[in-house]
Parts: sequence; C-alpha cells; structure tokens
Amino acid sequence: MTFNASPPEFVNLLAAFCASPPADSARSTCSRALAASSLQPPADQRNVLGEPLQECGCAPLTGWFRDGYCQGDPADFGRHTVCCVVNESFLNYSRAQGNDLSTPVPAHSFPGLQAGDHWCVCAARWLEAYEDGMAPPVRLESSAIATLEVIPLEVLRGHAA
Repeated sequence: MTFNASPPEFVNLLAAFCASPPADSARSTCSRALAASSLQPPADQRNVLGEPLQECGCAPLTGWFRDGYCQGDPADFGRHTVCCVVNESFLNYSRAQGNDLSTPVPAHSFPGLQAGDHWCVCAARWLEAYEDGMAPPVRLESSAIATLEVIPLEVLRGHAA
C-alpha cells in the first residue's frame, strides 16, 4: 500500500527555512518553523491518550504540514498520524513495500530518514508493518487521536517508545 498524496506546497518553504537553523536560537526548529509561517501549534488536537498532541520531530521536520506534529487533516488520505522512532528494520520493510523513506528527495526538501529519526508514519502503513512483525516504536504523546480509527490503543501501547 503506497500513498502518493503530496502535502500542501508551502511545506517546502517551511522545510527550507528549517534546513539551517541559527546557532544562537533557543527555540526549537519546530517553533521557528511555526513562527515563520501562518501555522499555529495544533492546540485543539489530541493524542491517542486524550491529551494535547506533542511535537514529534524536527530533525528532519516531519508531519503532513512539515510543522513537527503528526496532526490529522482531511486532505491527508494517508493519515500521517503515528509518531514513530524509525529503525533499520522498518526502513528496509517500508522500502520493500514501495515506500523508500531512506533516500533523500531534494525536490521535496526530504533528507531521507535514518534509524533513530522521529517521523509521522501513515497509520495503515504502521499497522501493516505491525501485522508483519516490523513495526517501529511509537511515541504515544505525539500520535494523533485519529490514529485510533485505524489502530487499537492497546496495540500502540505494546510498541510505545
């Protein structure tokens, strides 16, 4: 299963802005990205635990909106709502399924992922990996509540990072 939906065009601008953060900045890359855009942190979005959604990752900058959050959006048919700590097994598995997350794609400001990176993964892809014994660890506090429409909470808890 491969999802080819593209995020909104402005995410490339955010990713470019965050590619070389100023050394003296005390704010996180995600905070700077939000400040440089019209986006706001997803204050109204909840995680799978029912709490406010937490940041997933900024190096590389992840999320459907490339704002660091795995927030849901009706335009995101792939539901990139599961915050994972990717590992080599999952990266190899994903590549074998036709979704190469390791290779950089400069046209989309995508540096390619390495083991240990935090990334918003499609809920259906994560579930598929789980069923095949290849699911990476999940950060529950950073996975959007919409994930529960696809993956049961107990399954996610069993893979909590």
